[in-house]
Amino acid sequence: MTRLPTANRRPNLLVVSGPPGAGKTTLAHALADALGRPAVCRDELKERMAAAREAPAEDLDRRTLAEFFRTIDERLRAGTDLVAEAAFQDRLWRPGLAPLAGLAELRIVRCTVDPEAARGRIARRATEEPGRAVHADRELLRRIARGERPIESWVPIALDAPCLVVDTTRGWNPPLERITAFAAGAAAEPAGRAVNHGPSV
Repeated sequence: MTRLPTANRRPNLLVVSGPPGAGKTTLAHALADALGRPAVCRDELKERMAAAREAPAEDLDRRTLAEFFRTIDERLRAGTDLVAEAAFQDRLWRPGLAPLAGLAELRIVRCTVDPEAARGRIARRATEEPGRAVHADRELLRRIARGERPIESWVPIALDAPCLVVDTTRGWNPPLERITAFAAGAAAEPAGRAVNHGPSV
């Protein structure tokens, strides 16, 4: 039986999801700042674990996955509202999130992006961010060059939870204030015209 946090208050878990190059980490940190919550970002966790040599290179992805959901579980059990971000597809997100359903009020932000804009971001960060070396950015670019479609074929989370779709191709549409309102409990609304209120990287 799942143990609820103290006073039976269920903390809020906002999941920021989407394909590689969708600007999820930037949005997750902006939402964490606006909501006054900590952010747990998978790629940042993996980079810290790699720098600390906490796992062999061939085992790093598996260890990062376990640590990511362990950290989320621990903070939710302490009653902490949280923003969690990763490029996982449904097959990895859902098994990790489903056991947390009794611990938290779950809301999902699903980022979408023009594939060419995503490819440009992936190429820039592979070149300009040394810490990204532990990720598969260059292999992802090779797959795209071979005609594969990893951005377009990304599979969203299939859980029964409120979900807001945010187009991140040029800024954030809807803008940050509407995304923040959704995260705080407002109903999701259809995205309107593009509003360039957020960074494009």
